[in-house]
Order: sequence, then C-alpha cells, then structure tokens
Amino acid sequence: MASEAGRVQAVGELGVTLRGAPDSSALIGAAYALDGVLLRESDLSPEFLNLRTGLLGELFQKCVNYRLAVAFVLPDFTAHGERFAELAYEHARHPCIRFVHTEEEAWAWLGRQVR
Repeated sequence: MASEAGRVQAVGELGVTLRGAPDSSALIGAAYALDGVLLRESDLSPEFLNLRTGLLGELFQKCVNYRLAVAFVLPDFTAHGERFAELAYEHARHPCIRFVHTEEEAWAWLGRQVR
C-alpha cells in the first residue's frame, strides 16, 4: 500500500529484503525518493532482529542520516528479547524510527511524516 503519491511505501513493494549488511544501503537506494517506508517483521532476517549483530543499529543510522522515516511492524516487541523490547519503547517518540504493533499504526504514523 503506497500513500501520498508513492512517497511512503512498504519495503516489499521496493523489492528489497534485509538479510545482511549490504541490504541497508540497498534499502536507502531503493527508497531515495520516498519520505518513509514500512518494514514488516518478515522483511527482516533473524540477524537484523538480533541486536548483537549491529545490523539494526546500522540500518537505523542510515535512515536517520538520509531522513527516511521507518515504521517497524512487530506484533510482539518482547519476542526478540527484553533488550529488543526496551529498544522499541525507547523509540516511541523518535522522529525517524518507530516501532508499532499493527500496519494501521504504521501507515498512520508514516502519513504524518510526509514532508
């Protein structure tokens, strides 16, 4: 589902899957003309969801640097560990990165991020 004339899209619509470090740059390239993207749990490999790999942090930094709003849809923040849940809650007011439980919440938040 794209919104605002295609300025916000789901990552799956961009043809990008996040499986390793190079995929963060691929996402930034594919989303360059967008204001935001919706990332579903299924778009991310288990390595991205394991905070010890640093892949999620690298992705966060790239998104912040390129001012790309990202909504992560994860029904259960605790499913990936206590530290992951803490990270999700710490980003509750972040201007660029947000964790939400439903796609409806993600689209609503992303819609407010369109420049």
